[in-house]
Amino acid sequence: MALSTSCVVRRRLITRKGGQATQTLLNTDKETLVREIARQYAAVNSLNATVDMVPALGTANKGKITEYKDVRAYILFRKPEDIRIIGLYPVVRNKAFDMVSNGSRFRVYIPSKNRFLEGLNTSQQLSENKLENLRPQHFLDALLVRPIDPATEKIFLENLTDEDNANYIVSTISNGPTSEPILVRQLWFDRLNLRMVRQLIFDSSGDILTDARYNDWQRYDNVLFPKRIEINRPKDEYGVVITMVKVDINKPVTDDKFTLEQPPGAELRVIGAAPPNSTAPAPAAQKGSPKK
Repeated sequence: MALSTSCVVRRRLITRKGGQATQTLLNTDKETLVREIARQYAAVNSLNATVDMVPALGTANKGKITEYKDVRAYILFRKPEDIRIIGLYPVVRNKAFDMVSNGSRFRVYIPSKNRFLEGLNTSQQLSENKLENLRPQHFLDALLVRPIDPATEKIFLENLTDEDNANYIVSTISNGPTSEPILVRQLWFDRLNLRMVRQLIFDSSGDILTDARYNDWQRYDNVLFPKRIEINRPKDEYGVVITMVKVDINKPVTDDKFTLEQPPGAELRVIGAAPPNSTAPAPAAQKGSPKK
């Protein structure tokens, strides 16, 4: 995310160790950063991306992390909240997972386990099989940083600049279930270019739900988007590094790309309770990679 030339930006030199001015930092205010978050979100109406993905299952706290190398994946997104992600194993390119969400409900198919999961996005139920904790909504929360709502969120700006850091941190606070203030998100911006480098999403207890880091912002179809995104979900015990290979932004994406049906013979697991008369996000399965 790069601020437009009309934004309130001022430059100053900063001295690092040795006493010499080595970097020029940008100054801005929280209102400008909030507007830029909203502008970047509004700029992306759809996304069709081929990516290299390195999932890591497990947690450092429990002393075991398993990485899966060179997963090729296809990410499809369409506003407001349709998202589908298909992952293929290395070399043989068999399907590792296929998942879809319409914003309220999700479906996940794991061929290696012949298992089909579906449920509410709000469900917190976890599986001992970490691959089953993958949720399309987790990816969407990291890929597209939602705007801040000043009507429901209080906004604070911190300038974290010292010998080793130069970041602005925008924190948002909302009222919790008992009206007590809780930290919702922190959005970090590099003061060298005012591009977003990190997003932290918290639960009501202050624990980190998502820790997303953004690198190498580039223009795709004249829209700035990070080429590399690192997503860590500590409570769900998985992380993933996503590197963009091919990206199309704001190109048409049809309804059938967001359909996923339970394959015959697959074991069904329902996560959470379904509301009355609810429908799953798709009536027909897509096989293989989505067409470009």
